[in-house]
Amino acid sequence: MRRIGRIAAGQLRLFVRSRLALVALLLLAMLSAIAALTGAAQAERMAAERAQAQAAANTSFANQPDRHPHRMVHYGTYALRPLGGLAAFDPGVDAFAGSLLYLEGHRQNATTLGTARESSGLIRFGQLTPAFVLRVLVPLLLVFAGFAMIVGERQGGLITLHLGHGVRPHEYLAGKALALGAVAGVAALPALAALGWAAAHTPADAGVAGVMALAVLLWLLLWVLGVTLASARAATAQSALLGLVLVWALLVVLVPRAAAGVAAIAHPLPTKAETDLIIHAELRALGDSHNPDDPHFAAFKAGLLRRYQVNRVEDLPFNYRGALSAEGERLTSQLFARHAAEAAARQRAQHRLLALAGLVSPAIGFAQASMAGAGTDLASHLAFLDAAEAHRYRLVQSLNGLHTFQVRAADDATRSRDPIAERQSRISAHFWADQQPFHFAGPAPAARIAGMLPGLGVMLAWALVLGWLLARIARRGLP
Repeated sequence: MRRIGRIAAGQLRLFVRSRLALVALLLLAMLSAIAALTGAAQAERMAAERAQAQAAANTSFANQPDRHPHRMVHYGTYALRPLGGLAAFDPGVDAFAGSLLYLEGHRQNATTLGTARESSGLIRFGQLTPAFVLRVLVPLLLVFAGFAMIVGERQGGLITLHLGHGVRPHEYLAGKALALGAVAGVAALPALAALGWAAAHTPADAGVAGVMALAVLLWLLLWVLGVTLASARAATAQSALLGLVLVWALLVVLVPRAAAGVAAIAHPLPTKAETDLIIHAELRALGDSHNPDDPHFAAFKAGLLRRYQVNRVEDLPFNYRGALSAEGERLTSQLFARHAAEAAARQRAQHRLLALAGLVSPAIGFAQASMAGAGTDLASHLAFLDAAEAHRYRLVQSLNGLHTFQVRAADDATRSRDPIAERQSRISAHFWADQQPFHFAGPAPAARIAGMLPGLGVMLAWALVLGWLLARIARRGLP
């Protein structure tokens, strides 16, 4: 261990003497700190704004005056996706998927307020966040810092000097890797501190933050081992640098982008216009509740009359119009749920294809692990959509129930031409306040950790392979 420590200390002194490497490290550490601070501030501001907007939407709905229940069905409300404490580390798909849903009867709307529209690949490049700095910039720093640390000493004859003083090959390689790991640790320190800060402010996420820190360390370990391996195997320092830059470009930039494009082609998502046209055509085929001769609703009406043993809907012990609205909502919601499930299945298929591409590019595995831990991945977005749709359906059917049992059928039938009936068809405003507001807590910590496991597994497999290759070089002896 002493020899490993001495070799690592010597390499660190060389890093410090190299002003270019030192300046690059300091600049990257500052950039990582800026990303952590600005990301935390932005995430905190957005979380507060969304919570405030959700409270305002809930209050606006609850404070509506006496109204007809079906007016409230069309008035609707809003659902906003909340941001967790770890979203500052990796905002994930939030900017693409949108955060606001308008919930109303007879329709299932798409999310809005996204700075970009839905991304087929669900992996973002270019936004300055701690996850981006760690995934893209820190590996490049390690490449430029360590490409010549072994091959340069071989060309200068220093490796022979080390081995002549009793240093074993595995000790030499371990010392070089340890020094480069120290550089990686300094560069990643602000991002890891941001994870610690988020865990301290949200104790329930402490376990998730710990696993995310493990993902960061695994990702950096890959590059430490890879750069050490390349520097040990390369014939010249120039070939080591060119090879490592090419590997970085392929694994971090090209393969993830290409995989996202392939996933979009293999499992294409229909456009909103295409989906709307299909849904409108299927809605017409379902039946028209306003048409007395429509087969489905004629059968629905006959079934109610038979069940309550009456001859006219006016003789039913409730308002038939409200029951008709509830049945129409049930049918349309089933249609919406089917199309939403089909779209979600395609997005999950894209995600699985990207996960397979992670076997080639561990950058994909790291990105998916960080988004899953932060609760900003595809699974979290789909969970929000499901929760919002479930709330919309419960709310609308509750209002249809009020329409059925709180509004007299006679008043409902004549309210468009009788001012007195119109006033009597309005029900008390306290019914709106009694409705449960929308709430979405997001996936539980255990579910988020489970979502990180595939990405962690891919990075661990890469680390084992690279470690085995380095051990093999050590057994054979340094060239």
